[in-house]
Amino acid sequence: MEPVFYMQRCLDLAQLGAGYTAPNPMVGAVLVYNNHIIGEGYHQTYGKAHAEVNALNSVKETDRALIPHATLYVSLEPCSHFGKTPPCADLIIQRQIKQVVIACSDPFEQVAGRGIQKLQNAGITVQVGLLEHKAQWLNRRFIHAATHHLPWVVLKWAQTADGFFAPPNHSRRWITNAPAKILVHQWRTQEQAIMVGTQTALADNPMLNVRNWFGKPPRRIVLDKNLSLPTHLHLFAQPQPTLVVTQQPAPHNAPLHITYFSVPFDHNLLPTLLQHLYQLNIHSILVEGGQQLLQSFIDQNLWNEARVITAQTTRWGEGIKAPNLPPTAQVLTTDYLFDNRIQILTPMAHRANN
Repeated sequence: MEPVFYMQRCLDLAQLGAGYTAPNPMVGAVLVYNNHIIGEGYHQTYGKAHAEVNALNSVKETDRALIPHATLYVSLEPCSHFGKTPPCADLIIQRQIKQVVIACSDPFEQVAGRGIQKLQNAGITVQVGLLEHKAQWLNRRFIHAATHHLPWVVLKWAQTADGFFAPPNHSRRWITNAPAKILVHQWRTQEQAIMVGTQTALADNPMLNVRNWFGKPPRRIVLDKNLSLPTHLHLFAQPQPTLVVTQQPAPHNAPLHITYFSVPFDHNLLPTLLQHLYQLNIHSILVEGGQQLLQSFIDQNLWNEARVITAQTTRWGEGIKAPNLPPTAQVLTTDYLFDNRIQILTPMAHRANN
């Protein structure tokens, strides 16, 4: 097999950790001897063993003697510091592995090339850059947070074929088909937080959970300028944590699962909120509406990814127009779920392939 095959296997394994490793990255590792995989693993849960540890632990007892003669493929630079687990670079050195192939370096300030340097200082041959762009896209949330100190912002909305976002009277009318609804719940498990505005909370009374999928539900965030939302709304239900963003003082004796962030509702609201979320160790957020909130993220260029579901056969002829992306937005992928077209767009071209 070609080296690219083994690195792609690392990326496939890493993807299995989606929704469980944040705010840590998703990482996969494969140990190869004589064109045979003798061990593999991935980072399964935040705070638990890293991919390299799981890959080495998976090697059969009869193959343990082969480890020093094998090549380790890993999708992200091995860590070099003591965090919730010991440094993986030290483990690789201890196991006397002589060759390591890495997809991309780790921009986290406590690693940032130190893992690679530690391996090289121990006499290990290190190759970096195989499927680099794929690996960077896989961990775009982690990398963006490490380099910009802000969460990765994903905008999501559904629209009719003629470009409407909601009915004119704010009544509830489904646009997406059933498979697309399931997909959206899968998307929710991949982000650490999910946000809506006041009007969406009132009109749709969304649960913002993952009842149609499996995995960890995101923290709910709602903008409630004057604390006018009734407390019986679904998004205030326990036990899913909820952050209320308001310009009013936080009320006394609030339920433990509800926290408040008081901030002026001016032109700095969204930048200030994103900085606050980063300080809370939230590295990604899914913004689901409403139209005004989504457009505000777009107009202030505070978005990193947009996921737009268009119902090809649904036309309303009236209503609230869908958000308007800038002409510079790039379509990254286009897929179809029956009569629903699903596009992922970015503010500029991203290379997801190597």
